[in-house]
Amino acid sequence: MITISLCLIVKNEEGTLWNCLNSVKDIVDQIVIVDTGSTDRSIEIAREFTDEIYHFEWIGDFAAARNYSFSFAKCDYILWLDADDVLLEEDREKLKKLKETLDPSVDSVSMIYNYGFDEYGNVTLSFRRNRLVKRSRQFKWYGDCHVYLKVDGIILNSDIAVSHKRLRHSAGRNLAIYEKRVARGDKFTARDHYYYGNELRENGRHEEAIEQYRLSLQAEGGWVEDKISACLGMAECCRTLGRYEQELECLLKSFEYGIPTNEACYWIGNHFQRKHQYRIAVYWYEHAIQLPRPDKWGFYREPFSTWLPHLQLCVCHYRLGQYEESYKHNEEARKWRPNDPSVLHNKKLLEEKHGLGK
Repeated sequence: MITISLCLIVKNEEGTLWNCLNSVKDIVDQIVIVDTGSTDRSIEIAREFTDEIYHFEWIGDFAAARNYSFSFAKCDYILWLDADDVLLEEDREKLKKLKETLDPSVDSVSMIYNYGFDEYGNVTLSFRRNRLVKRSRQFKWYGDCHVYLKVDGIILNSDIAVSHKRLRHSAGRNLAIYEKRVARGDKFTARDHYYYGNELRENGRHEEAIEQYRLSLQAEGGWVEDKISACLGMAECCRTLGRYEQELECLLKSFEYGIPTNEACYWIGNHFQRKHQYRIAVYWYEHAIQLPRPDKWGFYREPFSTWLPHLQLCVCHYRLGQYEESYKHNEEARKWRPNDPSVLHNKKLLEEKHGLGK
């Protein structure tokens, strides 16, 4: 059976750190905490689980901090988490089994990262990350802000999920890191432009975000998944700015890089729904539901393949006078969001006015 070192970097994580460490304390063999300047109870909480607490002066470089934490690992494999991540019980059991059965020839194990949740507990955003890596391979982190762990060799894609349970979001922190890089004249890669675009978009700077997404698409190299997401990010910015025809162009451009995504199909459907072209909208919403989840590493937003297209199909079929189809899709949406006001409104209207559901 392999041994596992858990490595975390923390700063002012007293609200989540205990839950994180408690969810894996009986599975890992070593816990390494690297603190980058906490002023709350984070270190006190960490001491409940480990004596291996190290300090790293924050220099605005997440890769440097993560690599520092890895330097203290002593076990066969390194598991990394953020302080606001947890393993739920089902995934704890899966990790225990993996620990007992993992072939030592495996260099890295990827896990699903359930990053966002709605108020009903449904996953809203997920993607894969290399989570458990062989220490002897000395894999390194790269990047300042949206860092990545560069691995190669034998990679096992597991069905274990890490759940992100964030309490707060530092909206301007990552943007500031990128702006410092711009100020000192750093050369940006395709990946840098893409993530800089994301930060600008999240901070409401849509024109600048569009430009960064364009630079990301124009730059050599980069991941296909990032290219597709850059198109979707541009589309969102154009939609926010009211440039709906440009939005459609961006959505269709994403098809140049791979199979259409559920999210792109949803927003194309939404584009035609806004123009009251309901039959065309139905076509695209149905594709959003029917497309299989891609077995890739890009961002996957579950609502665009589940309740959202069903809810809009309810509306479109209603406008087309197809009330039974409308009711059917509303019921599908209700499975995901049982108390959503829009779903309940549709249910009441269809049952009382059109006699459905009896």
